[in-house]
Amino acid sequence: MSEPPPGGASPDDFVPPPEEDLPPVPDDAGDTRGYHFKRLLGKALTWILGGAVALIAFVAIAAAGYVAVGGAVAVGILLLTIVIVYFLARGKAEADFFRAYSEGRSLRWSAGRGSLPPVTPLLQRGDSRYTQQLLQGVLPGGMDGTLALYTYEEETRDADGDEQTSYFHFTVAMTNLPQAAPLVRELFCQRRFGFKFLDSAEDVFRKRQRVEQESAEVDERYEIFIGQDDDMNVARQLLSPTFLVWLADHSPEKFAFELVAGALVCNVRGHEKSAADLDVLCSAASAVARRVHEEALEVPAR
Repeated sequence: MSEPPPGGASPDDFVPPPEEDLPPVPDDAGDTRGYHFKRLLGKALTWILGGAVALIAFVAIAAAGYVAVGGAVAVGILLLTIVIVYFLARGKAEADFFRAYSEGRSLRWSAGRGSLPPVTPLLQRGDSRYTQQLLQGVLPGGMDGTLALYTYEEETRDADGDEQTSYFHFTVAMTNLPQAAPLVRELFCQRRFGFKFLDSAEDVFRKRQRVEQESAEVDERYEIFIGQDDDMNVARQLLSPTFLVWLADHSPEKFAFELVAGALVCNVRGHEKSAADLDVLCSAASAVARRVHEEALEVPAR
């Protein structure tokens, strides 16, 4: 990770770099979808396979005396062929985008299913967890780390005993800040859920300490917690007024972060698949990492 700027941070230090400072890449993962869709639809093999399945279904059903039904099923199979082609084209377009994004940002890219170390609560949730796009290196904003499309799944059963799977999608940017581990064991900046007047009642059942701060804007968007044994004064120094201004006014929509034993995981809900949104998340994560790094250098280890 790059060294913090001399002389301390100002609000401008937390603002993402102008777009012209970054090499151009395709806008998003849909840029080449139309091209691949037309190309796949234009392939003879697509229609040979789809047409063969449709013909077999029609003949089999018509032979049983249901000509109209057979025709409807055949048409449905041809429509299904088009739907399958669309999803194949979408997957190829997504690969095009992340390949170009990784090259434009000089990152190492892995397209297959992968995994992230379970270093924070977000990365421990669910019955199964995986990444679908994973990029590593010096991210936009200067943080040396990992950017990934992350999903965790939860298995449940309904009243009839049928299994159901719920999918929770996030885009994460993470790094390791070992120098921060003595500073604060846990720091969670969570998206606010529910009503503020319930905070006191909810805190009775928490082990972590809530960090109260004077910024109404931050309080409206976030809930901030530290570990049970962490020092509240250190937390307040880390959450400096300048950093809180950035968090309230410049952090991305749906942004949150978790810091556990020096492992920093920043995230937004959903899978971001545009260059602008990925750049903004990486720059925001770099801003958080920079602030934590600065405070770790200033506060003696405890």
